[in-house]
Amino acid sequence: MKKVSSIACLVLCITTLSSCIIIRPGEVGVRRTLGKLSDKVLDQGVHGVNPFATTVVRTPIRTVNLEMVLNLPSKEGLNINSGISILYHIDKNLVPQLIENVGSGYETIIQSVFRSSSADICAKYMAKDMHSGMRSEIESEIAQAMSTILNPQGIIIEAVLLKTIQLPPGLYNSIESKLEAEQQAMRMQFVIDLERKEAERKVIEAQGNRDAQQILSEGLTREILELRKIEAMLKLAQSENSKIIFTGAENTPIMIDPSN
Repeated sequence: MKKVSSIACLVLCITTLSSCIIIRPGEVGVRRTLGKLSDKVLDQGVHGVNPFATTVVRTPIRTVNLEMVLNLPSKEGLNINSGISILYHIDKNLVPQLIENVGSGYETIIQSVFRSSSADICAKYMAKDMHSGMRSEIESEIAQAMSTILNPQGIIIEAVLLKTIQLPPGLYNSIESKLEAEQQAMRMQFVIDLERKEAERKVIEAQGNRDAQQILSEGLTREILELRKIEAMLKLAQSENSKIIFTGAENTPIMIDPSN
């Protein structure tokens, strides 16, 4: 009896454990009972299932980095080798629909949609645009085109990143030469603007000096000059080592040092 009881307990334990499913953080599960998917999504944690008729399909919903290396076409017909990162995640609420319509091989769908979208978008741009500040614009357009197709399926495109762009050597050298010439032109324009501002400053300074002299000359009348002479002589007269001699009413007073 004890042996039978032990076997029964063992069978019960195995059955209990096999009926418990653990959903890990960053993923969800969907029950599949006799081939039919449930509409209910299982969040992380422990869930009970019928081990004889039900399985759980686990699907990650965290952000995934899908990396690719692809030749992108340009407007002038060149093939630009590029390393690409596609950041995406699965919409939790659309997991049952995704499993039913696409299955677990949805990364293949993402790659196919990217190839089509990137070919359409990149063909509108010159090769140099992919190597310049327009790269972010190209990335945004590709991501938008992919989202239009994949979002309804439950695949949310977060970003498309063109990490490396390898241009043909001749084109790369011409772009570098053009950028260097543009930088040199910008430096020369800066010097010209600086010289122009310095010239304007000197003109303004000269005009200010001229206006000041003009105002001063207009204000110096004969009476004011005579008054300034008298004031100066009065100050000098206070010195112990000088005397004042007036030579006449029309002449300027002369200071004479008594020691001479």
